[in-house]
Amino acid sequence: MSVLPLVFYPDARLSEVCAPVNDEDLRPLIADMFDTMYAAPGLGLAGPQVGVMKRLFVMDCTWKEGTRTPMAFLNPEIITQSETVESLEEGCLSIPNLMVPVIRPTGITVRWTDELGRAHERDFDGFEARCIQHEMDHLAGRVTLDHLSETARTEILQGYTTP
Repeated sequence: MSVLPLVFYPDARLSEVCAPVNDEDLRPLIADMFDTMYAAPGLGLAGPQVGVMKRLFVMDCTWKEGTRTPMAFLNPEIITQSETVESLEEGCLSIPNLMVPVIRPTGITVRWTDELGRAHERDFDGFEARCIQHEMDHLAGRVTLDHLSETARTEILQGYTTP
């Protein structure tokens, strides 16, 4: 297992829509993605953030609190979302040191396959729901900055330099 190099904004790969995952064994890649996410240190990491243009991401929203709950999502889709929304500032490993206000539903139902090929469907709320939506944005070629108006985006990027 190893730490993969991160892709940083404004790399064009962060604006690409990802291809579905097929029947390939992605367990070695997923292990590397977890190592990369923990080293960064982040709570989620999507394929495009390490140059893999596939519909997959990893997430562990509790590890910084001392309990690891790693989850891998392959070909995820949001089935339902709550009507209640909340605006919170989000960071992104691909746009370090920049917090962006993003409005998202507070609850979602997600369907996905894990790294062993098992199908799942589950409700998520709070921070987990936000993290999943953030990572799914990456799979659709969106970053946090895409949630801003052109004026707000220009303002927030003033003085920002890519690592």
